[in-house]
Amino acid sequence: MADTAATPARYYDGETAEVHHVAVRVTTQELVIYRPTGAEIVARWPIGEVVVLGDVEHEVVPPVVRRGSDARLIVDDPQLRANLVSLVPSLRPLLPQPAAVGRRIAMFSTAIVAMVGIFWGVIEYGTEYAVPFLPHSLQAQLGETVLDDLLADKEMCEGEPGLAAINRLANDLAKEAGYPHEITVHIVEGGPVNAFTLPGGILVFYSDLIDQAKNSSQVAGVLAHEIGHVVHYHPTKGLIRAYGTDLLLKLVSGGYSEIASTVGGGGGLLLALRNGRAAEREADSTGIDLLERRGLRADGVSSFFEQLMEKEPKDAAAAAGIWSSHPPTAERIAATKRPPTGKPAFTDAEWKALRNVCK
Repeated sequence: MADTAATPARYYDGETAEVHHVAVRVTTQELVIYRPTGAEIVARWPIGEVVVLGDVEHEVVPPVVRRGSDARLIVDDPQLRANLVSLVPSLRPLLPQPAAVGRRIAMFSTAIVAMVGIFWGVIEYGTEYAVPFLPHSLQAQLGETVLDDLLADKEMCEGEPGLAAINRLANDLAKEAGYPHEITVHIVEGGPVNAFTLPGGILVFYSDLIDQAKNSSQVAGVLAHEIGHVVHYHPTKGLIRAYGTDLLLKLVSGGYSEIASTVGGGGGLLLALRNGRAAEREADSTGIDLLERRGLRADGVSSFFEQLMEKEPKDAAAAAGIWSSHPPTAERIAATKRPPTGKPAFTDAEWKALRNVCK
């Protein structure tokens, strides 16, 4: 019997318990099992009938067998296993299979991507169509909560005639659009030259925007644009998308996400409320249409942006604060260009009161 330490394989004939210490070689047709000393042939197995039972993930050395036979071949030598696999591909389970792990990772990744895609589809398209059906009281409560967070340390303008004038026009435009709820406009003292819309028909104007407007049609144009956001429910959709994205990231990351803390702050709330370019174009178009339907001057939007470009020709949109998510300013001017015709949106008395709303 050969020295077992030098024997690369063990053979069991399936009839006795005897262990045969053997060597193995491969011909074009056969797997030849022989004794290392004397080269005595122990068995010849046709290549097409040789298989591996199991794999190395579950057994240290899985047995090689011939189909229909009880005989077993255990290849102890790792180098011999590698040589056999290179010559007989059907013996591949004798070696570790990193490719299988790769496939599992790929399958897992595909499943994650599919889950993310489905979830994002629900967030994106579900939000688009479901938000208008949310109770208005819930949207208004959300808007008031955000308003308190954003303006907690701001000075509010309280001139009643001025507030009445801008709220009157806001509600006229909303009714023209068929929006069934009341609009409330708040005016914050100071800057930036900005305005934005919150859920529930809540609008916020900064007094610097009113002070720097060349005429009442510019304020009316900005107001009509914000009403466009209201009637299309853009602010509510934006917040729901932000919180939905936060939930999605928590699902993918095992519960960790920084978005919730970011959205929870004032600056983060503004980021969540920023609209995409499609929404901004929609609000521009809707605002112009509402002004024209009421026979009011509709050139204020384009002239306001021309004024911004005069001050910041390289980046007028970014200079407008939250409006930096808007389309390029030149594009918006071209799209909203209208002749200076139509009735003034405010009476002379209303415009004077609005200019003095903070005094």
